[in-house]
Amino acid sequence: MMLTFTLPEMSCGHCTGAISRALKELDPACELEFDLPAHRLRVQSSADRDEVIEALIDAGYRPA
Repeated sequence: MMLTFTLPEMSCGHCTGAISRALKELDPACELEFDLPAHRLRVQSSADRDEVIEALIDAGYRPA
């Protein structure tokens, strides 16, 4: 399932690393596409939307 999120706090490589670690822990096979200027994240994952949102919030990046 492809999910798209706007993450206002995501602004740098440190952010993308923290998000990657959190989501890879949830689903090691997930694919991530980051658009830092737009603060946008696209996630291809077998995890459901609520699980991905919870992982993002736990990592400190609440979707808008």
